[in-house]
Amino acid sequence: MRSRSLGETLRASHVAVTVASPSAWYRQSMTARVLVIEDEVDLATTLEYNLRSEGLQVQLAYTGRQGLTAATTDPLPDVIVLDLMLPDIAGTEICRRLREQERTRDVPIIMCTAKGEEIDRVVGFEVGADDYMVKPYSVRELVLRIRAQLKHRVQRSGPESVRLRYGVLELDPDAHRAWVEGAEIALTALEFRLLHTFVSRRGRVQTREALLRDVWGIDADVTTRTVDTHVKRLREKLGAANAYIETLRGVGYRFAGDESGDG
Repeated sequence: MRSRSLGETLRASHVAVTVASPSAWYRQSMTARVLVIEDEVDLATTLEYNLRSEGLQVQLAYTGRQGLTAATTDPLPDVIVLDLMLPDIAGTEICRRLREQERTRDVPIIMCTAKGEEIDRVVGFEVGADDYMVKPYSVRELVLRIRAQLKHRVQRSGPESVRLRYGVLELDPDAHRAWVEGAEIALTALEFRLLHTFVSRRGRVQTREALLRDVWGIDADVTTRTVDTHVKRLREKLGAANAYIETLRGVGYRFAGDESGDG
């Protein structure tokens, strides 16, 4: 019964999304392949219908094993929408396995689940999710988030960039790699975008709304709590460089690292 109500909620909330002017990432997003791993058949087919109506190619998988096979078979998906509560393999385990494989390490993963507590979000981001949505959600917002992930993938294929060095922190924007005191740290694609945004705007205040718009690619009335969760997790990974990201109460964040090299 729960799947039916969720499907009805999604159908009722569907609103067409339009973009004012065409661009490379938008043209790609119109033919992008989206893999939906969801065991609730009614919800999965509702998502398929609505996403196809937005011009996206959709493949469905109803179990974790089917999802893993689809995610690692050519042509690879451009974005994965992953439910956490699957009957055979937990969504967090699927995410972890995909992040361990070179071919799927950078495929954006949007986790979707009815579990919306902060600890659930933290665990999702910890295993490599790029975004996290709590059921029931609107298809319009899901499409916005999918297109945001596609946009970031296209931007990564741009011209080679120079390395940035600030104190004990070093970034390679082109390779999406980061080091602290010479040791490489493992960051998800979204965590790296967040860190790179901070570094490239050193000394400037970044509100949560601005980060949500520029890092997540979402300009909508959605919660900014996910920003705080990501920043908290990023600080933990930065170790000796975590103090570079300052919290400005009631305002947002600011990167205060000292430049010490190229960039």
